[in-house]
Amino acid sequence: MDIPIAVNIFLSLTISFVNVYFSIPFIIKAAQVKNLFAVPNQRTAAKTVIPTLGGIAILAGFMISLIFASGSYSIDELKYLLAAVIIMFIIGLNDDILGSTARRKLLLELPMAIYLVVVGNYRLTDFHGIIGIHQIGYLPGIILSVVAIIGIINAFNLIDGIDGLAAGTGILISMVYGVWFLDNGDTIYALTCFSLAGSLSAFFLYNVFGVTNKIFLGDTGSLIIGIIVAVLTIHFNEFFPVSNFPVHGLPALSLAIMILPVVDTIRVSVIRIGLRKSPFSPDMNHIHHQVLRLTNNHFKASLIIISANGLFIFLAYHLIDLLGNGILFIVLLTLGFIFASIPSFILRISEKNVLSTGHSGL
Repeated sequence: MDIPIAVNIFLSLTISFVNVYFSIPFIIKAAQVKNLFAVPNQRTAAKTVIPTLGGIAILAGFMISLIFASGSYSIDELKYLLAAVIIMFIIGLNDDILGSTARRKLLLELPMAIYLVVVGNYRLTDFHGIIGIHQIGYLPGIILSVVAIIGIINAFNLIDGIDGLAAGTGILISMVYGVWFLDNGDTIYALTCFSLAGSLSAFFLYNVFGVTNKIFLGDTGSLIIGIIVAVLTIHFNEFFPVSNFPVHGLPALSLAIMILPVVDTIRVSVIRIGLRKSPFSPDMNHIHHQVLRLTNNHFKASLIIISANGLFIFLAYHLIDLLGNGILFIVLLTLGFIFASIPSFILRISEKNVLSTGHSGL
């Protein structure tokens, strides 16, 4: 007897959540015994040492949930993604325990991205009318897809600077993709999304609300989220739906779903290059650093940014038929950069007020 898909979805969310929720205390204990902590630096807003091995729990919750919740569904088509997740886990774990440079991580990510594109066939083949382009040639598709995968991986690595932001953004993105895949009959990728969402939801509780049991994603976690979301994004753009969702809007919709990580990554890279610094050099110019300065609260800052990302998704879905894919894509990018500039603009105004009045406005 076939199990209703609702049961599989419930299992994917529940199994992943329970696995992560109950495994994190053991991971924290092990990290305390072995002195595996995050040391505050220029890239993070943390001021105290916190265990950084949350990615271990997320990997376990995601993999176990996907295997058990899939039931009679074959997950053979996910073998390339699962292999990439495990390898990214190893890369991240090495960085969390032994330390690694951004350039070295990039060199390790590159062959993994090429593997997913060439062997796993996670390759962009259609621009759906962006700047008048539809079909993409094989080689340009490979190059574009590799750049997209590496860009998304590092976008999640970069936004993991305040409590709850990377995990919360991952929950939002995976839930939106999951509902879309489920509505269009792509059960395996829907289960992939919900397994990730359940894992991140349990982690989010410890990361945001934990006191004695607080834990960070570490590179292990952010790289895992990044590689999964990158593959989901390419699959989303290459999947032709069976429902009334707008096929012509996939690139614009996927940009809306990923808007703030993408815009923030582009923005800080341009700022660093403009200052003649390496794009990999740490600083406090990220959107989340600036919103944190305004709110002085990690949870509030993350909630504002994630809510804004959700608003972009809502607007994109309701504007796609009115504006079309190409125009909406440009509008979303423009609005994304405008939103990203608002916190720094407010801070500059506030700093001018401080200089003119001699009193802090923050």
